[in-house]
Amino acid sequence: MSASSHSNPLALDRRVLHRRVEAAVPQFDAAAVLHREVGARLLDRLAYMRLDPATILDLGCGSGFHVRGLRKRYPRARLVLADLAPGLVARARRSAGRWRRPPGVACHVDQLPFGNDQFDLIFSSLVLHRSSDLAATARELQRLLRPGGVLLFATYGPDTLHELRTAWAQVDAAIHVHGFVDMHDIGDALVNARLADPVMDMEHFTLTYPDVSGLVDDLTALGLRNAAPGRRPGLTTPRQWLAMQSAYEAFRDADGRLPATWEIAYGHAWGTDAQPQLRQSSGVVEIPLDTLSVPKRSR
Repeated sequence: MSASSHSNPLALDRRVLHRRVEAAVPQFDAAAVLHREVGARLLDRLAYMRLDPATILDLGCGSGFHVRGLRKRYPRARLVLADLAPGLVARARRSAGRWRRPPGVACHVDQLPFGNDQFDLIFSSLVLHRSSDLAATARELQRLLRPGGVLLFATYGPDTLHELRTAWAQVDAAIHVHGFVDMHDIGDALVNARLADPVMDMEHFTLTYPDVSGLVDDLTALGLRNAAPGRRPGLTTPRQWLAMQSAYEAFRDADGRLPATWEIAYGHAWGTDAQPQLRQSSGVVEIPLDTLSVPKRSR
């Protein structure tokens, strides 16, 4: 790992990230309450867009939360599923039923194994945070999107998990929660990639837990545990864990629960006929298709 990646607060260790997401597959559905809610709100936004896509990429398909909604709105479109973990892609494909089961591929958001100008709609819910290089990801999305097509996405903003980040900062200076991109920087990346007329907005959700362990269990189940290359090596000691728990207590609310804030940035932009970028293939994990058989809640 290079020194420059350690200085980048958004950098992720791809091998660790892949391992985290793949290990999360069995527990993902049970913990993905926010994923369902945000995905539903993103689907609702399609009602305000004049769009009749022939091909759709569900980028960050998870276990298939959005498949039925996309199929219902665009029954004639060809749907393609993509996510980092083959296990999630396989689940998403099965969620569509046996009739017209969509193809799927496991890949990283920075390097997408599709040809130029392939999609009329790229629907991406809560996956862009996996990119260490948002500029590269934006170029990939522009490359895939046909002129006049739409990129519609939701991703985490920098206020996400600020309570956990603050509590760990009372313990040591190590990276325990990796950073998330501000929506203004996302907009700049889209413009620089020659995606047209980007529009951004955001909202905050709060999930509450009886203790910090409940939050950490959910982060593990969602594949969101720290994958920053600058994270402290080795296991957290009991003393460090207890110190972080004690610091987090400062956020306990009037109902006796611990909040976890999630800032969600929504956006869309339009495909243009700008010169597409060349696709890189190194590091992409491609899976042959025939091998893939509320704003507030309590825990």
